[in-house]
Amino acid sequence: MILRRMIAHVKEQNWTAIGIDFVIVVIGVFVGIQVSNWNAALVDAQRGRTYVERLKADLEQNRDAQRSLADYFGAVLASVERTDALLADAKSDPQELVVEAYRASEINYRAPARATWDEIVSSGDTGLIQRAVADSAASYFAVDTARLSLEVLTASLYRHRVRTLIPLALQKALRAGCSDVRNQTQQITGFMPGCKLEIDAGLIAATAAALRADPAVQAELRYQYSDVYSAKANISGDVAEIERALAALAALQTPAEAGR
Repeated sequence: MILRRMIAHVKEQNWTAIGIDFVIVVIGVFVGIQVSNWNAALVDAQRGRTYVERLKADLEQNRDAQRSLADYFGAVLASVERTDALLADAKSDPQELVVEAYRASEINYRAPARATWDEIVSSGDTGLIQRAVADSAASYFAVDTARLSLEVLTASLYRHRVRTLIPLALQKALRAGCSDVRNQTQQITGFMPGCKLEIDAGLIAATAAALRADPAVQAELRYQYSDVYSAKANISGDVAEIERALAALAALQTPAEAGR
Protein backbone atom coordinates (compact mmCIF):
# COMPACT_ATOMS: atom_id res chain seq x y z
CA MET A 1 0.00 0.00 0.00
CA ILE A 2 2.73 2.48 0.98
CA LEU A 3 4.73 1.50 -2.09
CA ARG A 4 1.83 2.21 -4.47
CA ARG A 5 1.25 5.52 -2.77
CA MET A 6 4.91 6.51 -3.13
CA ILE A 7 4.84 5.57 -6.85
CA ALA A 8 1.74 7.72 -7.30
CA HIS A 9 3.43 10.64 -5.53
CA VAL A 10 6.49 10.26 -7.74
CA LYS A 11 4.34 10.38 -10.85
CA GLU A 12 2.68 13.50 -9.47
CA GLN A 13 6.12 14.85 -8.45
CA ASN A 14 4.70 15.56 -5.00
CA TRP A 15 8.06 15.71 -3.25
CA THR A 16 6.67 16.65 0.14
CA ALA A 17 4.43 13.61 0.17
CA ILE A 18 7.33 11.46 -1.03
CA GLY A 19 9.48 12.71 1.87
CA ILE A 20 6.74 11.97 4.35
CA ASP A 21 6.29 8.47 2.94
CA PHE A 22 10.04 7.88 3.12
CA VAL A 23 10.14 8.97 6.76
CA ILE A 24 7.21 6.66 7.55
CA VAL A 25 9.06 3.74 5.91
CA VAL A 26 12.28 4.47 7.81
CA ILE A 27 10.45 4.80 11.10
CA GLY A 28 8.57 1.56 10.40
CA VAL A 29 11.79 -0.31 9.66
CA PHE A 30 13.45 1.13 12.77
CA VAL A 31 10.52 0.23 15.00
CA GLY A 32 10.43 -3.27 13.49
CA ILE A 33 14.12 -3.79 14.20
CA GLN A 34 13.74 -2.51 17.77
CA VAL A 35 10.76 -4.79 18.42
CA SER A 36 12.70 -7.73 16.99
CA ASN A 37 15.72 -6.90 19.20
CA TRP A 38 13.47 -6.49 22.22
CA ASN A 39 11.83 -9.87 21.59
CA ALA A 40 15.25 -11.49 21.11
CA ALA A 41 16.43 -9.96 24.39
CA LEU A 42 13.37 -11.35 26.17
CA VAL A 43 14.04 -14.81 24.71
CA ASP A 44 17.71 -14.62 25.75
CA ALA A 45 16.76 -13.48 29.24
CA GLN A 46 14.34 -16.39 29.64
CA ARG A 47 16.89 -18.87 28.31
CA GLY A 48 19.48 -17.43 30.68
CA ARG A 49 17.12 -17.86 33.64
CA THR A 50 16.41 -21.46 32.60
CA TYR A 51 20.13 -22.18 32.31
CA VAL A 52 20.70 -20.69 35.76
CA GLU A 53 18.03 -22.88 37.38
CA ARG A 54 19.27 -26.04 35.68
CA LEU A 55 22.95 -25.29 36.28
CA LYS A 56 22.27 -24.56 39.95
CA ALA A 57 20.51 -27.93 40.33
CA ASP A 58 23.39 -29.75 38.61
CA LEU A 59 26.03 -28.01 40.69
CA GLU A 60 24.21 -28.68 43.96
CA GLN A 61 23.93 -32.35 43.01
CA ASN A 62 27.63 -32.45 42.14
CA ARG A 63 28.62 -30.62 45.33
CA ASP A 64 26.78 -33.16 47.49
CA ALA A 65 28.22 -36.08 45.51
CA GLN A 66 31.77 -34.72 45.70
CA ARG A 67 31.46 -34.04 49.42
CA SER A 68 30.36 -37.65 49.92
CA LEU A 69 33.25 -38.82 47.75
CA ALA A 70 35.78 -36.73 49.70
CA ASP A 71 34.42 -38.18 52.96
CA TYR A 72 34.69 -41.68 51.51
CA PHE A 73 38.34 -41.23 50.60
CA GLY A 74 38.88 -39.73 54.04
CA ALA A 75 37.68 -43.05 55.48
CA VAL A 76 39.93 -44.97 53.06
CA LEU A 77 42.85 -42.79 54.15
CA ALA A 78 42.10 -43.58 57.80
CA SER A 79 42.18 -47.29 56.92
CA VAL A 80 45.55 -46.83 55.18
CA GLU A 81 47.00 -45.28 58.34
CA ARG A 82 45.39 -47.89 60.59
CA THR A 83 46.69 -50.73 58.40
CA ASP A 84 50.21 -49.34 58.64
CA ALA A 85 49.97 -49.37 62.45
CA LEU A 86 48.47 -52.90 62.52
CA LEU A 87 51.20 -54.28 60.26
CA ALA A 88 53.82 -52.79 62.55
CA ASP A 89 52.28 -54.54 65.58
CA ALA A 90 52.85 -58.29 65.50
CA LYS A 91 50.17 -58.77 68.18
CA SER A 92 47.44 -56.79 66.46
CA ASP A 93 44.04 -58.39 65.89
CA PRO A 94 44.03 -60.52 62.67
CA GLN A 95 40.46 -59.65 61.74
CA GLU A 96 41.01 -55.92 62.20
CA LEU A 97 44.13 -56.13 60.06
CA VAL A 98 42.34 -57.95 57.24
CA VAL A 99 39.36 -55.56 57.34
CA GLU A 100 41.47 -52.39 57.42
CA ALA A 101 43.87 -53.66 54.75
CA TYR A 102 40.93 -54.42 52.49
CA ARG A 103 39.21 -51.08 53.13
CA ALA A 104 42.48 -49.30 52.43
CA SER A 105 42.24 -50.63 48.86
CA GLU A 106 38.65 -49.48 48.21
CA ILE A 107 37.72 -47.06 45.41
CA ASN A 108 34.67 -44.98 44.58
CA TYR A 109 33.39 -42.66 41.84
CA ARG A 110 30.44 -40.39 41.10
CA ALA A 111 30.01 -39.14 37.53
CA PRO A 112 29.24 -35.39 37.52
CA ALA A 113 25.93 -34.04 36.21
CA ARG A 114 27.10 -31.85 33.31
CA ALA A 115 24.35 -31.95 30.67
CA THR A 116 23.34 -28.31 31.27
CA TRP A 117 26.89 -27.00 31.07
CA ASP A 118 27.61 -28.96 27.91
CA GLU A 119 24.44 -27.53 26.33
CA ILE A 120 25.42 -23.97 27.29
CA VAL A 121 28.88 -24.38 25.75
CA SER A 122 27.74 -26.18 22.59
CA SER A 123 25.05 -23.53 22.01
CA GLY A 124 27.51 -20.67 22.48
CA ASP A 125 25.34 -19.30 25.28
CA THR A 126 27.97 -18.71 27.98
CA GLY A 127 27.30 -14.97 27.59
CA LEU A 128 23.80 -15.47 28.98
CA ILE A 129 25.15 -16.22 32.45
CA GLN A 130 27.36 -14.17 34.71
CA ARG A 131 31.07 -14.19 33.88
CA ALA A 132 32.07 -15.32 37.38
CA VAL A 133 29.69 -18.28 37.12
CA ALA A 134 30.89 -19.19 33.64
CA ASP A 135 34.53 -19.04 34.72
CA SER A 136 33.99 -21.18 37.84
CA ALA A 137 31.83 -23.68 35.97
CA ALA A 138 34.35 -23.90 33.12
CA SER A 139 37.16 -24.51 35.60
CA TYR A 140 35.19 -27.22 37.42
CA PHE A 141 33.90 -29.04 34.34
CA ALA A 142 37.22 -28.87 32.46
CA VAL A 143 38.63 -31.88 34.34
CA ASP A 144 36.82 -34.82 35.93
CA THR A 145 39.07 -34.98 38.99
CA ALA A 146 37.19 -37.90 40.51
CA ARG A 147 37.62 -39.93 37.32
CA LEU A 148 41.37 -39.27 37.28
CA SER A 149 41.60 -40.33 40.92
CA LEU A 150 39.63 -43.48 40.16
CA GLU A 151 41.99 -44.40 37.33
CA VAL A 152 45.05 -43.92 39.55
CA LEU A 153 43.63 -45.94 42.45
CA THR A 154 42.24 -48.69 40.21
CA ALA A 155 45.79 -49.30 38.99
CA SER A 156 47.19 -49.25 42.55
CA LEU A 157 49.87 -51.86 43.18
CA TYR A 158 48.75 -52.01 46.81
CA ARG A 159 45.17 -52.78 45.77
CA HIS A 160 46.39 -55.49 43.39
CA ARG A 161 48.74 -57.02 45.98
CA VAL A 162 46.28 -57.11 48.88
CA ARG A 163 43.44 -58.49 46.79
CA THR A 164 45.77 -61.14 45.44
CA LEU A 165 46.63 -62.28 48.97
CA ILE A 166 43.07 -62.29 50.34
CA PRO A 167 41.26 -65.50 49.30
CA LEU A 168 38.10 -65.12 47.26
CA ALA A 169 35.89 -66.62 49.98
CA LEU A 170 37.19 -64.04 52.45
CA GLN A 171 36.78 -61.21 49.94
CA LYS A 172 33.14 -62.22 49.47
CA ALA A 173 32.62 -62.23 53.23
CA LEU A 174 34.26 -58.80 53.50
CA ARG A 175 32.06 -57.49 50.70
CA ALA A 176 28.95 -58.84 52.44
CA GLY A 177 29.67 -57.71 55.99
CA CYS A 178 32.47 -55.15 56.19
CA SER A 179 32.62 -53.16 52.98
CA ASP A 180 30.58 -50.48 51.24
CA VAL A 181 27.13 -49.15 51.98
CA ARG A 182 25.09 -48.49 48.81
CA ASN A 183 21.92 -46.49 48.24
CA GLN A 184 18.93 -47.57 46.12
CA THR A 185 20.73 -46.63 42.89
CA GLN A 186 23.78 -48.66 43.98
CA GLN A 187 25.93 -45.58 44.57
CA ILE A 188 28.49 -46.09 47.33
CA THR A 189 27.78 -43.80 50.28
CA GLY A 190 30.38 -45.00 52.79
CA PHE A 191 31.59 -47.99 54.78
CA MET A 192 29.41 -50.24 56.90
CA PRO A 193 29.54 -48.92 60.48
CA GLY A 194 29.94 -52.41 61.91
CA CYS A 195 31.79 -55.44 60.63
CA LYS A 196 30.49 -59.01 60.68
CA LEU A 197 32.68 -61.63 59.06
CA GLU A 198 30.82 -64.91 58.78
CA ILE A 199 33.78 -67.08 57.86
CA ASP A 200 36.25 -69.45 59.50
CA ALA A 201 38.54 -67.63 61.95
CA GLY A 202 41.45 -69.78 60.79
CA LEU A 203 41.18 -68.34 57.26
CA ILE A 204 41.23 -64.84 58.70
CA ALA A 205 44.32 -65.61 60.78
CA ALA A 206 46.12 -67.20 57.82
CA THR A 207 45.33 -64.19 55.62
CA ALA A 208 46.55 -61.76 58.27
CA ALA A 209 49.79 -63.75 58.50
CA ALA A 210 50.20 -63.61 54.73
CA LEU A 211 49.73 -59.84 54.74
CA ARG A 212 52.34 -59.44 57.49
CA ALA A 213 54.81 -61.76 55.75
CA ASP A 214 54.74 -59.96 52.39
CA PRO A 215 57.12 -56.96 52.48
CA ALA A 216 55.50 -55.54 49.32
CA VAL A 217 52.25 -54.94 51.17
CA GLN A 218 53.62 -52.35 53.59
CA ALA A 219 55.88 -50.83 50.94
CA GLU A 220 52.99 -50.33 48.50
CA LEU A 221 50.78 -49.14 51.36
CA ARG A 222 53.06 -46.13 51.79
CA TYR A 223 52.50 -45.15 48.16
CA GLN A 224 48.78 -45.85 48.54
CA TYR A 225 48.71 -43.21 51.26
CA SER A 226 50.01 -40.61 48.81
CA ASP A 227 47.47 -41.50 46.10
CA VAL A 228 44.48 -41.60 48.46
CA TYR A 229 45.52 -38.35 50.11
CA SER A 230 45.76 -36.68 46.69
CA ALA A 231 42.35 -38.03 45.68
CA LYS A 232 40.72 -36.62 48.81
CA ALA A 233 42.48 -33.26 48.46
CA ASN A 234 41.70 -32.85 44.77
CA ILE A 235 38.05 -33.79 45.18
CA SER A 236 37.78 -31.37 48.11
CA GLY A 237 39.18 -28.73 45.76
CA ASP A 238 36.35 -29.49 43.35
CA VAL A 239 33.86 -28.91 46.15
CA ALA A 240 35.37 -25.47 46.77
CA GLU A 241 35.16 -24.67 43.03
CA ILE A 242 31.50 -25.69 42.92
CA GLU A 243 30.72 -23.58 45.99
CA ARG A 244 32.29 -20.54 44.29
CA ALA A 245 30.07 -21.08 41.25
CA LEU A 246 26.99 -21.50 43.46
CA ALA A 247 27.84 -18.32 45.37
CA ALA A 248 28.02 -16.42 42.07
CA LEU A 249 24.74 -18.00 40.95
CA ALA A 250 23.04 -16.78 44.11
CA ALA A 251 23.56 -13.18 42.98
CA LEU A 252 23.16 -13.89 39.30
CA GLN A 253 21.70 -11.37 36.86
CA THR A 254 21.64 -12.12 33.16
CA PRO A 255 23.01 -9.47 30.74
CA ALA A 256 19.54 -9.00 29.23
CA GLU A 257 18.03 -8.29 32.64
CA ALA A 258 20.83 -5.90 33.56
CA GLY A 259 20.13 -3.84 30.45
CA ARG A 260 16.44 -3.25 31.23
